[in-house]
Amino acid sequence: MATDLLLIHPSDITFRFELKKQSSCVVRLANHASHYVAFKVKTTSPKKYCVRPTVGIVQPHGTCDFTVTMQAQRTAPPDFNCKDKFLVQSAVVPAGTTEDDISSDLFVKDSGRLVEEKKLRVVLIIPSSSPENGDLSQDPPIQMPSPVTVEKSLEVAQGLKEDGTDRGTVVPKLVEKEGDMKQVNGIEKLTFPKDFKELESRLSTMDAKLREAEGTIAKLNEEKRRNTREKNLLKQELSLLYARWTQFTQQEMMKKKMKIKRAQEGFPFLFVCVVSLVSMAVGYYIHP
Repeated sequence: MATDLLLIHPSDITFRFELKKQSSCVVRLANHASHYVAFKVKTTSPKKYCVRPTVGIVQPHGTCDFTVTMQAQRTAPPDFNCKDKFLVQSAVVPAGTTEDDISSDLFVKDSGRLVEEKKLRVVLIIPSSSPENGDLSQDPPIQMPSPVTVEKSLEVAQGLKEDGTDRGTVVPKLVEKEGDMKQVNGIEKLTFPKDFKELESRLSTMDAKLREAEGTIAKLNEEKRRNTREKNLLKQELSLLYARWTQFTQQEMMKKKMKIKRAQEGFPFLFVCVVSLVSMAVGYYIHP
């Protein structure tokens, strides 16, 4: 789909829809002009889609891709008709413009620059092995051809009518196609329960492993808390022992100091004896 500024391919954003699975679509922007073009991508459901990058610069005669990722959906839209839209805005910018220079004001049409906008719709494609097809295959056994098959058969019939070909040859082909469709639906009926049971067994195994891992984590956390408590108790005991040892050491030092002080307060016995002898000698000399 060509515009004056950018060529957008594809013209619709297509996703392979599967429940609880992400899906991505790559869109290419081509610039066939000789000027630089800035672009910005918007969506009506920003929480549902992730666009990378949302803004960018396309060089002259160059291309630029952006990827749109649809988040995993829990439910399918009615009739798989998605009403979400995307808007691609483009504007001519001077050379040297970077992505940091791109703002919302750049794409205002009243600014005097060339600005263009293009809307892209969202198209959902159902894979043949999707669970949605399995649910549809459980309907009553009356099988109706799809609108695409009917439309193609009508086109073939009209072409044969214009060419003058016998239209009776078309009926066996339609019957064969309907028979093939019934066979395919029967195969899907057989394979879908097996796949569902296999998924259930895998989920139960994963749940068991998850519960086992949660139990192991709980035990490790409890052991960690127990070790922490024991460590704190040991620290408290060491602190108490250190305080008692310090107090005992101080008391012993005080006792030693008291003993030394008491010993220093009295006179030695030898000194007393010498003084006594000297006193006796002096007395005897004075009083013979």
